[in-house]
Amino acid sequence: MSLDSSNAWRLVSNRTPTAVLISGAGSNMVALIEAAQDTAYPADIQLVISNRPEAAGLRKAEALGVTAICIDHRDFGSRADFEAELDAALKAHNIKFVVCAGFMRVLGKKFVRAWSGKMINIHPSLLPKYKGLHTHKRALESGDREHGCTVHWVSEGVDDGEIIAQSLLNIHANDTEETLASRVQVLEHRLYPKALAEAVTKD
Repeated sequence: MSLDSSNAWRLVSNRTPTAVLISGAGSNMVALIEAAQDTAYPADIQLVISNRPEAAGLRKAEALGVTAICIDHRDFGSRADFEAELDAALKAHNIKFVVCAGFMRVLGKKFVRAWSGKMINIHPSLLPKYKGLHTHKRALESGDREHGCTVHWVSEGVDDGEIIAQSLLNIHANDTEETLASRVQVLEHRLYPKALAEAVTKD
């Protein structure tokens, strides 16, 4: 499917029950939920889960009519225990596809393997450049002329999965870390709904 075809998902008859994992404000989550309000969109976002109870995205999801729950990672003695609870919650809600949108937890191999081919992430750089944190600062410090965002399949390596789609912009001479982050976020909100539509309808 071409990401340039905004109506491509209208060919899909069955919607995929989808969950969004967040840790904070959930701006990408909002963009995804708004896209999924079109009943022809192939992903049906039925659940939002945050690992932080203070995440503003939980309230935003509820306001948009999506079930939102918190599974606080600090309540568990190990990452494995937390991820077991996360997996159980996804299955209890009959979720078939998972979208990471500002979910600030590195997922363990067992969880990633269980959701292999059914979980995607968005990262604020043009991967394979600048995996991990502080991507905008690193792009500026390196003197890059272009920057952007990447949607990729989640793999066992951090920000290392197969790329689904990218969007880029030119870095301005007067860009700061904050202005660059703001401009990249605009790209993210456009790219992620299109990339999710492609991912859930892959062969």
